[in-house]
Amino acid sequence: MANTTSAQNFPDKTVKIIVPYAPGGATDIIARILSDELYRSWNTPVIVENRAGAGTTVGAEFVAKSPPNGYTLYETTATHTVTSSLYSNLSFDPVKDFTPITLTSTIPLVLVVANKVPANDLPSFLNWAKALPQGLSIGSPGTGSVQHLTSELFKQKTGIKGTNVPYRGGAPMVTDLVGNQLDAAFVTLSEVAPYISSGKVKAIALAHHQRMKSMPEIPTFDELGMKDFLAATWFGTFAPANMDPTLRDKIAADIQSVVALPGVTRKLEEMGGEVNNLGPIAFKALVEAEQKRWAEAVALSGAKID
Repeated sequence: MANTTSAQNFPDKTVKIIVPYAPGGATDIIARILSDELYRSWNTPVIVENRAGAGTTVGAEFVAKSPPNGYTLYETTATHTVTSSLYSNLSFDPVKDFTPITLTSTIPLVLVVANKVPANDLPSFLNWAKALPQGLSIGSPGTGSVQHLTSELFKQKTGIKGTNVPYRGGAPMVTDLVGNQLDAAFVTLSEVAPYISSGKVKAIALAHHQRMKSMPEIPTFDELGMKDFLAATWFGTFAPANMDPTLRDKIAADIQSVVALPGVTRKLEEMGGEVNNLGPIAFKALVEAEQKRWAEAVALSGAKID
């Protein structure tokens, strides 16, 4: 366990930030923004290591088994709180085996469809989808992700049929959506905004309580008659369990200082996110509440992996 002295001297060697997704997605982008600025702050190398697979559990398991000395951090999403409800044989507990450090930002999900889909709005999309005998192909950045679970709830709410097509992160999924290999997906706005702007995919509706300033042309589900259909993914930093509180608070304060930099805040907002910058105590409470919320959603949707 780290002690106060080690916290005062931290870091004195390379720090790894583990990302449970392939390079190029929103989580990876945020981790690299943080790593660049933490390197400047700490004057110590901070590297991002992508450990994708099995719905984020590959990366999470690696972190859970690492020592809580601050040199292995974990940048992940709201999917972290879903896994315990979807997997019956996890080798780790998403709450008990991790130390919440900071919540950086929240980005709403948007329903996007490939250009091959003959629909430009929600009513025409639903009419088209309901007429498909085989159902939709709906991409997700991993089985059990918030995006996957949101699509399950969407199917249940609308009565459409569809098959989850899981990827090892958002970036390869968006590539296939742009290439017309998928019909639709719920995607973080940041990952798909350039393709919406360039007309390579079509945005149908935003699962948020209001339109986003960055793309005000996208209507919300609420506006279109689907009340309270809200879905977002948050991005936060964790460490292994049993980290010394002094070290935890130092790392949290350093990350919060980085996120508060005008240039970093601007980058996060340009990704379509709302900057939260919560500390360890508030983030821990959110994680526990989110785990309960998604457990109820999993039970409602019937989604299960094993």
